[in-house]
Amino acid sequence: MNAVTCTMLIASFFVLIPQAQGQDEVRSPIAIVVHKDTPVENLTLDELRNIFLANQQFWSDRSRIILLVHAPQSAERDYILESIYQMDEAQFRQYWIAKMFRAEVPRGPKIVFSTEMMLELVVAIPGSISFTKADQVTGDLRLVRIDGKLPSDSDYPLK
Repeated sequence: MNAVTCTMLIASFFVLIPQAQGQDEVRSPIAIVVHKDTPVENLTLDELRNIFLANQQFWSDRSRIILLVHAPQSAERDYILESIYQMDEAQFRQYWIAKMFRAEVPRGPKIVFSTEMMLELVVAIPGSISFTKADQVTGDLRLVRIDGKLPSDSDYPLK
């Protein structure tokens, strides 16, 4: 094996490591969390999708739903785009631009730049909803069941 081939093999090994780690992150359960006073304990996957698409903009007590979405390049966002929105990043952006242009929503989702920021905002903003890795959920938040399941259940739909 010559030096060039050896260098290429080593370089390809290091390129594959982040991809494998990213795949593990995406496979971890994603929890749906809301402000503790939000009147919801369980949502079907279809109801969750309608909330995230802003087809439903108010909770049952008529308070506005405030959607908090991770910034691009996060594993959680990529997973939610694929599993809930069923869109890629470009489609997601175009969807919200069109929704705002048609005045169907007063504004797009609020963007959060870290898990810590998301957790703080969900705690602070009544009516807020977001998503995070299940092991990041704190007691200050309400964990929402999806189709009656928690992230710890084997058949939880957001794994």
